[in-house]
Amino acid sequence: MNFDFQQYPYPSQRTTVIANRGMVATSQPLAAQAGLDILKKGGNAIDAAIATAATLTVVEPTSNGIGSDAFALVWTKGELHGLNGSGPAPKSISIEAIKERGQEQMPTHGFIPVTVPGAPSAWAELSKRFGKLPLKEVLQPAIDYAENGYPLTPILGKYWGYAYKRYKQILTDDEFQHWFETFAPSGRAPKVGEIWKSAGHGATLREIAETNGESFYRGELAEKIDAFSKKYNGFLTKEDLAAYKAEWVQPIKVNYRGYDVWEIPPNGQGLVALLALNITSGFEFPAKDTLDTYHKQIEAMKLAYTDGKAYITDPKDMPITVEELLSEEYGQSRRNEIGDEAIDPNPYQPPRGGTVYLATADDEGNMVSFIQSNYMGFGSGLVVPGTGISLQNRGHDFSLNPEQPNALKPGKKTYHTIIPGFLTKGNEAVGPFGVMGGYMQPQGHMQVVMNTIDFHLNPQAALDAPRWQWVGDKKVQVEHSFPNHIAQALVRKGHQIEVTVDTGGFGRGQIIWRDPETGVLMGGTESRTDGSIAAW
Repeated sequence: MNFDFQQYPYPSQRTTVIANRGMVATSQPLAAQAGLDILKKGGNAIDAAIATAATLTVVEPTSNGIGSDAFALVWTKGELHGLNGSGPAPKSISIEAIKERGQEQMPTHGFIPVTVPGAPSAWAELSKRFGKLPLKEVLQPAIDYAENGYPLTPILGKYWGYAYKRYKQILTDDEFQHWFETFAPSGRAPKVGEIWKSAGHGATLREIAETNGESFYRGELAEKIDAFSKKYNGFLTKEDLAAYKAEWVQPIKVNYRGYDVWEIPPNGQGLVALLALNITSGFEFPAKDTLDTYHKQIEAMKLAYTDGKAYITDPKDMPITVEELLSEEYGQSRRNEIGDEAIDPNPYQPPRGGTVYLATADDEGNMVSFIQSNYMGFGSGLVVPGTGISLQNRGHDFSLNPEQPNALKPGKKTYHTIIPGFLTKGNEAVGPFGVMGGYMQPQGHMQVVMNTIDFHLNPQAALDAPRWQWVGDKKVQVEHSFPNHIAQALVRKGHQIEVTVDTGGFGRGQIIWRDPETGVLMGGTESRTDGSIAAW
């Protein structure tokens, strides 16, 4: 990739970071520095990714935790590897069992939506296959922050405060009290600049480190999770934990104007970003900030997301294959539906015949795109007593309609929102990228890729550029910095435009690109959060 990017005048206090020995980009400065420290101790980009991810469970618990799921794309020795660290539904759960408890849809909080957490297994698998340093050494920075504490950063404090106020109102049952003991030990949310620590969190990370993750699935930590679940009539058991291991998968891709854009295959929603790019690849975009560009981007994403929500689930239950959805026939068919006016899309009819984000790089050529998340902030609202393990609520996305592809079944993986991205050209890595944030993620991936490839923006400018987000029907949210004249013109095309002042819902991204000739790294970090790049 040519590093002579355009400098687009989007407002930002940040500049693109350039280095050559190593780089870690993520949403929290202490976590980025933890990853860099591991690089300087002789670790590689994989070790740095694990260290950063584990530290993020401590220094950004509003987005992820030890009980999270995780996905990774790892470039090493000229090859890209995918890791799916999402867990299945418990073996004892079923649609009938949920409805017997008076639920007509999957709840947000409590034990019902908790699936097997995959993050600790993902760390262990990455370390075992590609790491250079022992997991015990790699997790030490996270352990230190958990045991000794750290001061809250501004965006972290903001969302922690939001969660506390909300949880205080809605999480009143006894099973949720351990969340308040862990994350509001003074009877309130910690404030910006205040020191927070969690001895239980530190002890859990230490046990994971010393057992290479085994304790979480087949040891003392598994016993504690099982006992907590049994006490509150949960479906998750130690047998579910013991049966789990993160899964190595073959990444999927589309070629977009000579670049291969890679994502993790379903059950992740990375397919949505590829569908949208497959559709837009048939158009020409001579300029970024034009009505035609935004209209076609939005329409392509609407079509892609409609199909993603209709079909993405555990691969064994998908009614159409990934290959069919990424075909030129699919792209052309959906492209033909884009006209001059905003549409209400229906799912594609197949021919009869389917969180936190971080990027790391080292001077050996290794690069990692890694994402890890609970869901909806702190997840289920459950914390395993004395452990600091906040449990995700990924099962919330299951449908209780047995006719739907993503219908709840025992042992099934649900549609999953968190997605890491990666860009290559020919046989060379360009680098990792990602935009975390629920259903914004594939929309952010599409926008970042187009900002880079079509509009030649440097990594920081590609992230800083005003974002839009399709939220359903003809409704599109845009940031307050979005060009007003284009927003008005989109309204005239039938789009329902809502200008949003709070940028928190538009995702948080990171990028690291590598010059294949010199090995020089160029990184951008998210200006909408406490984003940071540590480099040397």
